[in-house]
Amino acid sequence: MTPAARFQASIEILDEILRDVPVEKALTGWARRSRFAGSKDRAAVRDHVFGALRCKRSFAALGGAETGRGLMLGALRAAGSDPSDLFTGVGHAPSPVGEDETGRAFLSEAEQYDIPDWLWPVFKASLQDQAINVAQALQTRAPVHLRVNLIKSDSDRAIAALAADGITARAHDACDTALEVLDGARKVAQSQAFLTGLVELQDAASQAIVADLNLQPGQRVLDYCAGGGGKSLAIAAHVGVEVFAHDVNPARMRDLPDRAERAGAQVTILTPDAVRSQAPFDVVLVDAPCSGSGSWRRAPAGKWALTPERLKELSALQLSILEETSGFVPPDGTLAYATCSMLNPENQEVVENFLGSHSGWNMSYQKLWLAAHGTDGFFTAHLTR
Repeated sequence: MTPAARFQASIEILDEILRDVPVEKALTGWARRSRFAGSKDRAAVRDHVFGALRCKRSFAALGGAETGRGLMLGALRAAGSDPSDLFTGVGHAPSPVGEDETGRAFLSEAEQYDIPDWLWPVFKASLQDQAINVAQALQTRAPVHLRVNLIKSDSDRAIAALAADGITARAHDACDTALEVLDGARKVAQSQAFLTGLVELQDAASQAIVADLNLQPGQRVLDYCAGGGGKSLAIAAHVGVEVFAHDVNPARMRDLPDRAERAGAQVTILTPDAVRSQAPFDVVLVDAPCSGSGSWRRAPAGKWALTPERLKELSALQLSILEETSGFVPPDGTLAYATCSMLNPENQEVVENFLGSHSGWNMSYQKLWLAAHGTDGFFTAHLTR
């Protein structure tokens, strides 16, 4: 495919997404219809689509319309390119740029930095003087991070193993197990280092949340909202720690047994009834359902799907999960709350509401990682009594 044909394909896919077709479904459907497209073509089109979704408001303004065509015009103008070089109408290229497709100036900071209007005040109140830096970071592609599996390797050996497969990685300062991939990210899933369990794909801040638990041999640890089990596996890499995983939707954990086997880790999956019978746990990690604002670079559709009503629902759900799981922690244990969000209503305010209605509990530690500082955005707080 020519570069122009890739833009035309991206336009068609974006039009589907703007009609509420899920992102991955739209991309997969195009790939199945376009057997002529090679792996580099598919990767380029995917990059165009995700770039446009991260910057939907600003690209629409620059491109003159919130359509697939408008977003691709905006993408070229944002990059300082002349769209007429690619929009020629020749072959499979998009048709030439019309006189009415000139774009316009941004009407607000929220539009310029690609945040919904209703959310911008909440975003600024949450992030203060870092709000614009973080919003700009969310307009860009996320870095690729790996977790070194300490059961099987260490950072130096993992970096060497990755290099043997043409992948360049370096240590990341978020925690001792974190690596950042500098080159060859698309090769990771097929590398021997990954297939043999030396490394796992996991954001550095997500790893740091586990590292900050300061786990000790003999402890029983529950990953209550385990999802795919990334944090469960990170916990299981600590020698002598007994790990339990639970999720309200067990299907999310369906790959966890295979991943644990590959990693050489032991993780016990619990049903809700089994959680109660196995309690108490020395540490309960609650990585609660959230807006995902810290990972909007990876899943940009979530930024535009969030509503004020949904944010309130999430805050209430997060508080209810904290209240439920507090009963699984002994008096000398730790309830660790976490979200992949950078918004106060899901983070500090939830913790404050919990502490305000549960006497005897205190916050012994909290930290906020920002998407502008080399990781996804994450929050954690350790609650003790």
